[in-house]
Amino acid sequence: MGKKNQPTLFSELSRRKFIQYSSLAIGSSVVAACAGGNSSGGGDADLGENPIKVGVMYSTTGTIAIVEKSLQDATFLALEQINTNTGPWEGNGEGIEGRKIQRVVVNPDSNWDLYNQMSKRLIDEDQVVCVLGCYTSASRKSVLPVFEDKNSILYYPVYYEGNECSSNVFYTGAAPNQQITDSIPYCFNNFGPKGFFIGSDYIYPKESNRIAKAELEKIGGQVVGDEYSALGTTEFITIINKIKQAKPDFVLSNLVGDSIPAFYRQYKDAGITAENIPIMAYPTTEEEIQAMGAEYAEGHYTSFNYFQTVDTPENKAFVEQFKAKFGNNRVTNGVMEAAYLQTFFMAQAMRDILKEGGEINTETLREATRGQVFQAPQGLVKIDPENYHTYLYSRIGKWGPDGQAEIVFATPAAVKPIAWSQTLYPGRVCTRPTPDDRTSPIKETGQDLQVKYLEKT
Repeated sequence: MGKKNQPTLFSELSRRKFIQYSSLAIGSSVVAACAGGNSSGGGDADLGENPIKVGVMYSTTGTIAIVEKSLQDATFLALEQINTNTGPWEGNGEGIEGRKIQRVVVNPDSNWDLYNQMSKRLIDEDQVVCVLGCYTSASRKSVLPVFEDKNSILYYPVYYEGNECSSNVFYTGAAPNQQITDSIPYCFNNFGPKGFFIGSDYIYPKESNRIAKAELEKIGGQVVGDEYSALGTTEFITIINKIKQAKPDFVLSNLVGDSIPAFYRQYKDAGITAENIPIMAYPTTEEEIQAMGAEYAEGHYTSFNYFQTVDTPENKAFVEQFKAKFGNNRVTNGVMEAAYLQTFFMAQAMRDILKEGGEINTETLREATRGQVFQAPQGLVKIDPENYHTYLYSRIGKWGPDGQAEIVFATPAAVKPIAWSQTLYPGRVCTRPTPDDRTSPIKETGQDLQVKYLEKT
């Protein structure tokens, strides 16, 4: 994402603030607006000899921190469990074949330019072997040229608009066919044919809504409104009045960050109920609902791969362990679960490399990560060896008075990811050779792609 599309909220970064964040590297670690390095198993004091340095790049300040901080927390929990031989890592020994992971942490302050600068610093000066991070598509687009130019690996844990397949990114959040494809027919069949689409004004909401529009129109539905507001906006009366005038059957929301609680509160205060015009959302998770108050989300819906209410032994353990570390008042959510599971994908790949006597670098990590399988809180998941996206469950949750989701739809197993919307780009896929030669992977098959599920092994 170029500067011309960057939200006005962050367009004027003072020289003082730029120096503060772009000069974070000190020796072999990066100091950011987060704490607990030693206590979480990632600090310098307890790492032993020859630790493996991994970048952690999430915003803990700014408008996206409302949810992005939770991704950092889940990553810290996973790294601690790997370093201490606990949780899902129990039985594998402390660290990776005896080598612990040193986390190198930065806080980009919800600013796209800082993501770019910090990724360069992590790779060039701190010499991390890979980076776990980013939330918005704008931040991912900002750092993507860095990871490709420097040939480093980014593990990206967030649902996104698709239309991308890089040799330097492992995508562990939902592709469009794992979030949009099931939710639009659900809205059509349960609420009605007319949808009013809203979102924050940047690439992910606009592209996701473009896909959703095509899905809705394909089955005979109609888009009766399409509105966007600057990232961080907390005033929605004008848009809400347009919704009232349009009289849709449902609202599809791709608002992000601090805008989510503000919109839901004003929506309810304007007298619109879930019974009148329900909201189907993608970015709205337990985290934002806790921030707004459960009464504002009650009766509305979210399409996601994971909810705290998922009934698996692994999820019960995850929720218990997360609350034990960060507080019983905390909630888990879909993006943090993806941040958690991708850390184990990374660790398993590193373990396989070292077991074979190899060296952990971009080439070996890339090949070892593809095809990794993990029993995640949401269920069994897998990195697709062809397109570096992840087999994930597709679920729809209806929010209750306790701020938790009743799961009203779920696929029987994790769904094979497809990087391109098949409604907009029928037959387009990406397939990478082994070993990856970093050439363009895009193929036009000319075929209708059928839904495929992950087979349990």
